[in-house]
Amino acid sequence: MLVLATGSASRRSLLRNAGIDHDVMVSSIDEDAAKAPLRSSGLGPDKIACALAELKALDVSARCAGDLVLGCDQTLALDDGTELDKAPDRRALAGQLRLLSGRTHSLFSAMVVARDGQPVWRHIESARLTMRPLSEAFISGYLEAEGDVLLGCVGGYRIEGRGVQLFSHIEGSHFAIMGLPLLPLMDYLRSEGAVPA
Repeated sequence: MLVLATGSASRRSLLRNAGIDHDVMVSSIDEDAAKAPLRSSGLGPDKIACALAELKALDVSARCAGDLVLGCDQTLALDDGTELDKAPDRRALAGQLRLLSGRTHSLFSAMVVARDGQPVWRHIESARLTMRPLSEAFISGYLEAEGDVLLGCVGGYRIEGRGVQLFSHIEGSHFAIMGLPLLPLMDYLRSEGAVPA
């Protein structure tokens, strides 16, 4: 059985739509508390995403003997090295959108599978997204239409919704942008006999 160690609606939807049976058990890891020492140690955003995904997978795996537990995380960095976290409120989110407006950023999507308290597989994938210049009126209307659900999204967008309107150019997998690089995950699950080959 595959257990998803997150409550992310988009990840659950991707697995469900792909026909992958799974359970959900949300990790109790405090992402903000875990992220601080990782950044202090000098890890880049891709390695931080992988480390957080592993912490989540191991946390849930300790309670799910024998199951494959999937931990996931995403980080975002601008080309100048500025890293953004999930915004705590709409005001901060509007500020992030102003910062990203007209610029290119990298989004790192990491997955780690654990079994019996040990990591057994990991994958990191990146995408590059160029946000078009955004007007204040657009930002205000976008935040009003999408609501607080955006506070759970690094970068403040859901590419599967109105967030697609933010961008002028995207390089990379749509699945990775949504937080679950599905094709490599399915390859791994097939190799483990967790889904039909």
